[in-house]
Amino acid sequence: MEQRRLGHEGPLVSAIGLGCMSIGIADVYTSSVQDDEKAVELIHRALDLGINFLDTANIYGDSELKVGKALRGCRNEVVLATKFGIVMGSDLHNRGVDGSPESVHRNCDESLKRLGVDHIDLYYLHRVDPQVPIEETVGAMAELVKAGKVRHLGLSEAAPNTVRRAYKVHPIAALQNEYSLFTRDPEEELLPVLRELGIALVAYSPLGRGFLGARFRSVDDLAPGDWRRGNPRFQGEQFARNLAIVDRLQEIAEEKHCTAAQLALAWLLHRNPDVIPIPGTSSIGRLEENIGAVQISFNDEDFNRIEAVLPKGAVGGERYAPEMMKILNG
Repeated sequence: MEQRRLGHEGPLVSAIGLGCMSIGIADVYTSSVQDDEKAVELIHRALDLGINFLDTANIYGDSELKVGKALRGCRNEVVLATKFGIVMGSDLHNRGVDGSPESVHRNCDESLKRLGVDHIDLYYLHRVDPQVPIEETVGAMAELVKAGKVRHLGLSEAAPNTVRRAYKVHPIAALQNEYSLFTRDPEEELLPVLRELGIALVAYSPLGRGFLGARFRSVDDLAPGDWRRGNPRFQGEQFARNLAIVDRLQEIAEEKHCTAAQLALAWLLHRNPDVIPIPGTSSIGRLEENIGAVQISFNDEDFNRIEAVLPKGAVGGERYAPEMMKILNG
């Protein structure tokens, strides 16, 4: 497995990580895992395949508990990331955010307890609190580093200027942001700032919330309670438009003897040597498929063909509903 570094002085991690949201939350994604043994089996298979970067969060149901259970006896083999800042129990479609120093310390202690570990390798602010200066939040996070509870700091969905302000308080190892063929916003302003400061970008939803895996032909393929049923990109004309794009990507993938998901992940890996995608899955088969992306070669012709099929801005619909869009790019 190829490895990439989190920031200038951060740890080396596998070029593809594992997002662990799907093993902890019911009724968010159709195939979420609720069985502890299956979740542990999935994580252990990821480790066997060379993945050493696990990403969870305090709001992902019991994901931290399951990740902690899986890491018993092998904690030192993993770079463990978790997040805080979104208010636990707040409405899924209208999240509350708390970046206060008290929240920093309380949530870290609670995550350490659930994970059953003595330190977190990478601790993210999940969303920027507009009511708390970022300097105060990161200052409190830096206290966690001094206390030995956290090794490295990260931000998620933070605006470029916010990243600069945070970095002046304490080095930031990674910025987590949605980034994929479907969501290329970071390329405009965020990635240049991250590269200037030596911060890695950790790409969540690198498969466009499953769209780029060519898994769906209709919204009816999603479970009744699946969160994506309310996502703008899965609505009516937008769904049809995005499905047509994926079908064309699928044709390119077949010519390269890979799946659409592997094509999308390989595009990210070859385009950005400082980006680490963290696709989430509850399926060992999908996990193994995703890992196969590291073996796919890419050339300029491949990039040009994909750009012709899916230029920046071609995807229909915002990436979140209006209320959730308000807490992005903070």
